Amino acid sequence: MPPAPEPLTDPDDPRLEPYTRMRERDLVGRAGRFIVEGEVTLRLLLGRRSRFRAESILLAPERWPGLAADVAACPEPPPIYSASKAVMSAVTGFPIHRGVLAVGLRGPGLDAAALVPPPPAPALVVGLAGLTNHDNVGAAFRNAAAFGADAVLLDGATCDPLYRKSIRVSAGAALIQPFARLPDGQDWLRLAETLDLRPLAFSPGASETLDARAAPPRALLILGTEGPGLDAATLARARPIRIPMAAGFDSLNVATAAGIALYTIARGQGRLGEPRARRGGEPFDPGPAGS
Repeated sequence: MPPAPEPLTDPDDPRLEPYTRMRERDLVGRAGRFIVEGEVTLRLLLGRRSRFRAESILLAPERWPGLAADVAACPEPPPIYSASKAVMSAVTGFPIHRGVLAVGLRGPGLDAAALVPPPPAPALVVGLAGLTNHDNVGAAFRNAAAFGADAVLLDGATCDPLYRKSIRVSAGAALIQPFARLPDGQDWLRLAETLDLRPLAFSPGASETLDARAAPPRALLILGTEGPGLDAATLARARPIRIPMAAGFDSLNVATAAGIALYTIARGQGRLGEPRARRGGEPFDPGPAGS
């Protein structure tokens, strides 16, 4: 068993400084850190599927027994601190952490091409174009993980999937779902051509509906922000697809639309309910971890 957590009683203790900064809107650019909250997401951060590692963990004393085994399983367990919930709330400025917090380290970024299985293997990639709502981004990651997407690609305007609310809404999927940030100005259609992916652009005005029987074997599902949606140039050059809905209403939350579309494509590709296998049956390895 790992050593017991080191108790901290002063909210101004310098070791708590990364947690104190949680009260600011985001941690982007601050020494490559992000915040994880809650038992489920901490276990994912510490587990073998995570692409990231914990810099430190902060627990209410009563939470340690239930998490000690997960910490012990880490090849290099991080420093563990304990503090009362009152101290934790004084540090973070909010009480919803349920006594479990951690500081994660992003590591180096990944290249989009390294995440996509090469042809002729099946591929399912989600493209987030201009999503600025952390709830929608988190839910999109949750859907991507649930339906076995190979990667999520984000343009420069899409918000950070490692913002603490995005991680929470994703149920921790943002910690295990491979993703890459595209360079500013990256053309989605040129990227799809380079990676040999069929670009699918969702729009309620499209004439074609997506059917599992017609799901392309290598798909890039491009999702735009709610309201404006995808720009006209992208819609004109991609394959516009819509989800059929009841007459008189044609609006779906973007994360809900993503879930329906991902299920349909994943079913068409035969990847539901079975371990994902590529390259002659071997799992696809995206390479070194990062964000």
